[in-house]
Amino acid sequence: MTAPTKLAPGDKAPAFTLEDQDAQPVKLSSFKGRKVLVYFYPKADTPGCTTQSCALRDVQGDIGDTAIVGISPDAPTRQKKFDEKYTLGFPLLADTEHAVAEAFGVWGEKKNYGRTYMGIIRSAFLVDEKGKIAEAWYKISPKDTPVKLQQALAAS
Repeated sequence: MTAPTKLAPGDKAPAFTLEDQDAQPVKLSSFKGRKVLVYFYPKADTPGCTTQSCALRDVQGDIGDTAIVGISPDAPTRQKKFDEKYTLGFPLLADTEHAVAEAFGVWGEKKNYGRTYMGIIRSAFLVDEKGKIAEAWYKISPKDTPVKLQQALAAS
């Protein structure tokens, strides 16, 4: 099994169109002209994913017009429940076939309690106004996601 290809700053962000929690299509290209944080999380409404998503919700007022987009393999109905439960207020996209996760290099082998399986490797990407990767954080912790985002925005 080969390791997924990782994106690096300067790479073009893989284009995608996925359904959000309201079953509406969302394209990465629709954010052109503004920065967007694209973060991948394993499963909606689990402890780490809730910590990460709520922390990002809580910094929205501090990041200017930077958009936040969450992506997981969950169906739109599960994303909707997650959004409503925590009043997240940003698009949560359903990558049920994990094609976008593969394009970003975040679908890979995971080990948990002695079991090996394929899944989302929690990661986040800051995409610049021109659609290029400004920052790539693979295997990021839920609590570090908003911190790294704010540091990157302050440095740019």
